[in-house]
Amino acid sequence: MAVLSSVSSLIPFSYGATRLTSKASLASRTSGFNLSSRWNSTRNSPRLYLSRAVTNNSGTTEISDNETAPRTYSWPDNKRPRVCILGGGFGGLYTALRLESLVWPEDKKPQVVLVDQSERFVFKPMLYELLSGEVDVWEIAPRFSDLLTNTGIQFLRDRVKTLLPCEHLGVNGSEISVTGGTVLLESGFKIEYDWLVLALGAESKLDVVPGAMELAFPFYTLEDAIRVNEKLSKLERKNFKDGSAIKVAVVGCGYAGVELAATISERLQDRGIVQSINVSKNILTSAPDGNREAAMKVLTSRKVQLLLGYLVQSIKRASNLEEDEGYLLELQPAERGLESQIIEADIVLWTVGAKPLLTKLEPSGPNVLPLNARGQAETDETLRVKGHPRIFALGDSSSLRDLNGKILPTTAQVAFQEADFTGWNIWAAINNRPLLPFRFQNLGEMMTLGRYDAAISPSFIEGLTLEGPIGHAARKLAYLIRLPTDEHRFKVGISWFAKSAVDSIALLQSNLTKVLSGS
Repeated sequence: MAVLSSVSSLIPFSYGATRLTSKASLASRTSGFNLSSRWNSTRNSPRLYLSRAVTNNSGTTEISDNETAPRTYSWPDNKRPRVCILGGGFGGLYTALRLESLVWPEDKKPQVVLVDQSERFVFKPMLYELLSGEVDVWEIAPRFSDLLTNTGIQFLRDRVKTLLPCEHLGVNGSEISVTGGTVLLESGFKIEYDWLVLALGAESKLDVVPGAMELAFPFYTLEDAIRVNEKLSKLERKNFKDGSAIKVAVVGCGYAGVELAATISERLQDRGIVQSINVSKNILTSAPDGNREAAMKVLTSRKVQLLLGYLVQSIKRASNLEEDEGYLLELQPAERGLESQIIEADIVLWTVGAKPLLTKLEPSGPNVLPLNARGQAETDETLRVKGHPRIFALGDSSSLRDLNGKILPTTAQVAFQEADFTGWNIWAAINNRPLLPFRFQNLGEMMTLGRYDAAISPSFIEGLTLEGPIGHAARKLAYLIRLPTDEHRFKVGISWFAKSAVDSIALLQSNLTKVLSGS
């Protein structure tokens, strides 16, 4: 997740209670693409300034002046368990909602605080639909304040600085601890917890190629998608004036790269040239054959140029005179029989590599977490961090292995299932029940290939791949079911149904016009 603001907004949610929102957070409240991608940063500010807002029937009204934030987070109840969840992506948010949905003894229902550096949860598998115009921002990136309104989950907007775990094993292996530890946030806030969930996610890894950090556009977060859309819109306006072809270079031909190339090639049509670069001689090397074949069919039909077997050696500006003159990519062969070449691009999209945000935390003394070479926490099969029985890790923060000893991929599907197990295992730990070992069930793989195209290969029917409009509809339905809350699913479902009806009417009118003009 991209680094946003270190200024926190504390938003307690307990059925219409007082809400606190940060005046320093300048995120736009629009639903469309004019949502600002520029965020203020106050990294060196020693104080956190909050303003109180009271919810009433007529809306939200600010009623107090700036005040200095308390240094320690104050839990509402000193007796009930305290669960701190770091990261509001698929792993973190869905773990919080899972804890909320379970049945608890009255005195053991945990207090849950969710910490994230963004004000919005982002349904990342559908970021491509922002570029095609299929969805609005609010549909796939709702605010945590909206999602958690009718829950007991509290939301704190901040960034994590340091973890200070202090849990330990007692006599005969029993877990004893006055507190599980403390989380120090960049705003200066401290949160004491009994149970901690690490779901901090990851960020794009751009520092592997000279020029990529400064010149390439990552496509990993909501802010990335907005920046890419703004750049494409600017290039489209330029194309409208002078008729020049828009040259797009996509680095990587995994799922993200192929979905991005398919979406942009459909959007630009004959006004653009899309080139996809991949180190392997094949695209989608880990995908089912059906998905790979469907993707190749679409990319070929849209004349996407595949530069396979190449490494990007460097990215440079095409001219030192103007910033928007374009870029030059130096490609080196990774396979025999190929020659080095240099290609031009108006925009470079980077989809290769990610690094867990756990690696950005400051060292925490002797009780450091065990991390693997990728920067993921080493966990046992119950998703608990090894040596830290009160800390769970999942998603990009976890290095959980399957039954064959292979580290599970950091996909949304894995994070969904891990969140279910994490919520249950916290329930089990609090109620002194046995914890369940996590077992991943591969349900299949899905990908978008444009506004009316997708490919789905379900795991329960070998060899079956749903393509085209049928695959597209099935994918959207599957993701609609996966949206976080019933209320949000209902609103999005109504919105998508209305858009589909409008599109169907427009298509019918277009066909009738063609028939009548032909007669």
